[in-house]
Amino acid sequence: MTLLAWTPFFDPANIFFDWWFLLAPPLALFISMVYKALRLRAYPRYWRHVAVMTIQILLGMVVLQLMLFVVVEWLLPAM
Repeated sequence: MTLLAWTPFFDPANIFFDWWFLLAPPLALFISMVYKALRLRAYPRYWRHVAVMTIQILLGMVVLQLMLFVVVEWLLPAM
């Protein structure tokens, strides 16, 4: 049976599939802004803390991607 209606959980819209890496920096920035706004007691260096956390999130994502690449491309075929 074919469905004529769009079902978002079964057929997700892949409009950003090729550009996912462009969505990561704003997401990391907004997460950092909210987290630091809730956690800091004083705000004189708020933007510095936000920038550092944003960079940490992005570098963590890159490191996790590289680790996953090594596991999938090198370790699993060797097993």
